[in-house]
Amino acid sequence: QVQLVESGGGSVQSGGSLRVSCVASVYTSSTSCMGWFRQLPGKEREGVAAIDRDGSTSYADSVKGRFTISQDNAKNTLYLQMNSLKPEDTAMYYCAAARTGCLAYFSGGYYYFFPYWGQGTQVTVSS
Repeated sequence: QVQLVESGGGSVQSGGSLRVSCVASVYTSSTSCMGWFRQLPGKEREGVAAIDRDGSTSYADSVKGRFTISQDNAKNTLYLQMNSLKPEDTAMYYCAAARTGCLAYFSGGYYYFFPYWGQGTQVTVSS
């Protein structure tokens, strides 16, 4: 059973930085492509960034140049470094995992491709 556990969320002022992490309980071919998503209550889930096992990445336009997704394969850990944070970045941030090749589905908004999801970590940016 794959479990994803996020950590590192918190509160920060506008312009600040945070790094969130996601640890996967196991590495399998079903978890070789991972992504970060965010959601506000009553709003649709939004893809933030995704990374495949070979290091290829995809970002939402709203975070390009400010956020960086990375992974430590040896630790089965996914990171999202968030700089120049804005109040509109406030959301619950979730990590998710899928088999390799997820970037195209991520970019197209087909999040059903990701079968495994964490419980989320809250990020709050105050102005």
